[in-house]
Amino acid sequence: MIGSLWLSALLAISLGTAAKSDSEHVLTLNTKDTGYRGIWYMNQPLKNEYRFKYSGGMATFCAKHQPFAVYCEAVKKTFFCYGGTSEDAHLQHDLTGTSDSKDAAGILLHMVSYYDHTTGQVPRPTILLDKRTKDAHDNPVISVDDKGHLWIFSTSHGTSRPSYIHRSTEPYSIERFELVPATKIENESQVPMTNFSYMQSWFVPGQGFVAFFTRYNYPAARTSCFMSSPDGVHWSAWQRLAAIDQGHYQISTANERKAACAFDYHPKGKGLNWRTNLYYLETPDAGRSWRNVHGERLTLPLTEVQNAALVHDYEKEGQLVYIKDIRFDHSDRPVILYLLSKGFESGPENGPRAWMTARWTGDTWDLRSLTASGNNYDTGSLYLEEDGTWRVIAPTELGPQPYNPGGEMLMWTSSDQGKTWKKLRELTHGDPLNHNYARRPVNAHRDFYAFWADGHGRQPSASSLYFCNQAGDVYRLPQRMTEEFARPEKVN
Repeated sequence: MIGSLWLSALLAISLGTAAKSDSEHVLTLNTKDTGYRGIWYMNQPLKNEYRFKYSGGMATFCAKHQPFAVYCEAVKKTFFCYGGTSEDAHLQHDLTGTSDSKDAAGILLHMVSYYDHTTGQVPRPTILLDKRTKDAHDNPVISVDDKGHLWIFSTSHGTSRPSYIHRSTEPYSIERFELVPATKIENESQVPMTNFSYMQSWFVPGQGFVAFFTRYNYPAARTSCFMSSPDGVHWSAWQRLAAIDQGHYQISTANERKAACAFDYHPKGKGLNWRTNLYYLETPDAGRSWRNVHGERLTLPLTEVQNAALVHDYEKEGQLVYIKDIRFDHSDRPVILYLLSKGFESGPENGPRAWMTARWTGDTWDLRSLTASGNNYDTGSLYLEEDGTWRVIAPTELGPQPYNPGGEMLMWTSSDQGKTWKKLRELTHGDPLNHNYARRPVNAHRDFYAFWADGHGRQPSASSLYFCNQAGDVYRLPQRMTEEFARPEKVN
């Protein structure tokens, strides 16, 4: 009964017609691509030289989607997903971004692949599905369960499109995926779960999945939510974490002892481009209770601007907050990576934009600056390593399209918990396109330490995908493959 109800609801949303007998074929492609090509996407045109609020290669967009990659020691492979596009769309323009075609961005394809650490090769990627949009907000994220099955969560930007969950039919394999008839508890009944936005799904060994996500108009325009599942099929009731004014963006992390999120908020009357303040919440029991960093139990959802989860009041300073990453240190205390700005528009007038870390010391939040950046949507990842090193991989220097999203990708390290930083290595230099959205794999292996894409900041372009190792060597995934496997090209 549940499966039939779920299938009918999903088909009604995704196809706009009555249920079809061959629904799995309609929704799941399971075909091989000829290479690695990222989606180009833009949002909100501007009437200035920068052209867009944000734009470029968005294969690993956005900061509120996690994770994009997982390293699995059992098979010595890093599995990853990304937002790809068709070969036809990719060929409409060259790497200098010379096409002005309105269709140059192409369609959004959900792609899955892996890097084999033993052979140093990648296979032809699997095309999981056509998301039937050009919107990179619908990018997928990946988890791997304790049996080695890959789970792909296909998100949606708002409620107008359906979301999907797929699972690999075999452990540690990208060859075939099946559609999962996921349900959630609503009014004490299991109902189909067919829509979620900004998905962040973490598999915790021995416990199951914990997921942070956004629900639009629930009641805030962007309501921060949480759910959990022991098996990826049957999910708990959705918990509203915060619904202050017009809502929030959140980032999250999880381990065997707790899950946590950091978030900002949208004040009423200022529009959804205004986001400010920094908040933190954690749960030690998969959502049964929630507390602030002091361990004080909180009643959710949070609805007041001034509340016990507040890390710092940036609103009174007139600062916008763009949250990038969050990690637990060796004492299970949170460290948050974020960026401060004076306005939402691209360009130097809203600078200087400051990369920041907020570290909980056990007594107070220690707020420190790292470096400056050129755009609010410059996005990278934070690493807290076993020897105490803090590392940030992010596009912190201006690129060929200055003050548009991304730029030159750099590696920074700190040996004193963020008090001082050293520019360790410039990972990219002299490319015709900006690099952006460097993402940290779960259990990151030193040979595949960050994963990102490039793209032109001011007009549609082709987009390549890259990864780097811990030392800072950068490799480009092959755009065109004639064999089943290929070795990524070293580019620095």
